[in-house]
Amino acid sequence: MADHVVIGAGSIGSNVARLLAERGEGVRIVTRSGSGPEHPLIVRVAADASDPARLTELSRGAKVIYHCANPPSYTMWEHLLPPLQTAAIAAAKAHDAVLALTGSLYAYGRQPGGRMNEHTPMAATGRKGRLRKRMWEQALAAGIRTVEVRGSDYIGKDATGIYAIFIEPAVQKGRAAWITGHLDMPHTFTFNGDMAHALVALAQDERAWGRAWHVPSPPAVTIRELARRCTDAAGRPPAKLIQMPRFVMRTAGLVLPIAREVAEMDYQWYAPFHMDATETADTFGLTATDLDTAIRDQVGAIRN
Repeated sequence: MADHVVIGAGSIGSNVARLLAERGEGVRIVTRSGSGPEHPLIVRVAADASDPARLTELSRGAKVIYHCANPPSYTMWEHLLPPLQTAAIAAAKAHDAVLALTGSLYAYGRQPGGRMNEHTPMAATGRKGRLRKRMWEQALAAGIRTVEVRGSDYIGKDATGIYAIFIEPAVQKGRAAWITGHLDMPHTFTFNGDMAHALVALAQDERAWGRAWHVPSPPAVTIRELARRCTDAAGRPPAKLIQMPRFVMRTAGLVLPIAREVAEMDYQWYAPFHMDATETADTFGLTATDLDTAIRDQVGAIRN
């Protein structure tokens, strides 16, 4: 048995598992493949976490269940996320464990001035935002102790984002990076290590249960500024960025499902996008990792 069960071994799940293990706490990490960080206190289990009976069995003795799984493609969300959520809720209820959910800002939808704090209403109109809203409401209605921690787009080791997907590959090949977003709009980026710290801290603090909180994150920067800092940290020449016309992805979405799903969320990249975590920081004493430190963490991992 382990005091903590982590669902998913991606950027957040792996960080949560390592953080707990480094504190001397036993962790069971559940993925389909049995992957995850190597550590004497981390037990990796290959299992289908969307099977309520199996996840409940694997969660026996757990004080906290961390739901950190996220399908790799938007096109899989509607099919894979609801069963995972239902199974996590069932396991938490069966063992009276706290359920800590890795959330996002999708449920808010478009907001005036692109500003969101811990009390912004969930007003999403798109499919993925409405799905996130329903999942959080499902957890709240389940009669369990639960908390959702919301962050913006991730940077840091193993993070899948603007730098890893668009900028680094282009720089390696000596080409321009085509970006699906306005290059000069401020955007909040969240260090994945800070998300892990927030999940662990809030899961163990009863003041946090029953509502959503934001991860303290560095001040918003533009994609152009982020790219400059990333290439500086990597010791590479500045990246040439080309802003892809917005209609391109929307037109492609008429025939390509993934393009359609990306276009649905493009409002985040063509207008200011600010996440405020003041209440979380003040209540729990959490602070954001400096942006350049987070960038070095990601760039160093990719280069090594």
